[in-house]
Amino acid sequence: MLKDLYFWCFAAVAIALVSCNGQNETHGRIAVATNFLPTAQNLEIIFEAETGFTIDLVSGSTGQLYTQVINGAPYDAFLSADVERVTRLTESQYGIAASSFTYALGQLVLLGAEDEEVLKSGAFNRLALANPDLAPYGLAAKETLTALQLTETFSNKIIYGQNVGQAFGFVKTGNADLGFVALSQVGEGDVYWRVPNSYHNPIRQEGLLLTRGKDNRAAKAFMIFLQSAQARDLIKASGYAVTGET
Repeated sequence: MLKDLYFWCFAAVAIALVSCNGQNETHGRIAVATNFLPTAQNLEIIFEAETGFTIDLVSGSTGQLYTQVINGAPYDAFLSADVERVTRLTESQYGIAASSFTYALGQLVLLGAEDEEVLKSGAFNRLALANPDLAPYGLAAKETLTALQLTETFSNKIIYGQNVGQAFGFVKTGNADLGFVALSQVGEGDVYWRVPNSYHNPIRQEGLLLTRGKDNRAAKAFMIFLQSAQARDLIKASGYAVTGET
């Protein structure tokens, strides 16, 4: 409780400093990578109840949202599923470099299989994954297939979704037998194999206050809130790891 009290005191000071610049925006728009949307929605409920600010969450693949930002989409902050797009945005002045932080560490799973051998057997018709050019979870899936030397073997069985949500949907609707998705998406009763982190590069999900939102009180407060103990506990409970913990 004391730790969160210190946190909110710091948050109040940060928000007051923004207020002094003549801005008084109490509503923010946050671009959120698809895998994190359900968790962000739960965080939104707590945040709005405790602060009085409101936010809108707009989801899509990290690559799609990145393209929208550089094309002028009215987002105040970005919850990316990778570090690369955040780095690009800060280098091109679309984001505030000092504001970036890792809000979650993603975990890749193979939905529909209880272990690695099911995948290796090839006893399935369709394997779903997110587009690796747009979605970090799709890239991690591609890296996993490469690590297992299965890329060429299953090239005619792979179907791609624009984001990890679509890959999940392919399995749930029976359009794919197996699918690489985020641990945060699976529910009670789902059968899945937790992919070893050594099979792919880390899925470091990075948050960034965008230049457009630098004076937006709601967006700035939400990004601060994501770093609180309360938010980190909810993120962990949703199937992610957080930095500083194993």
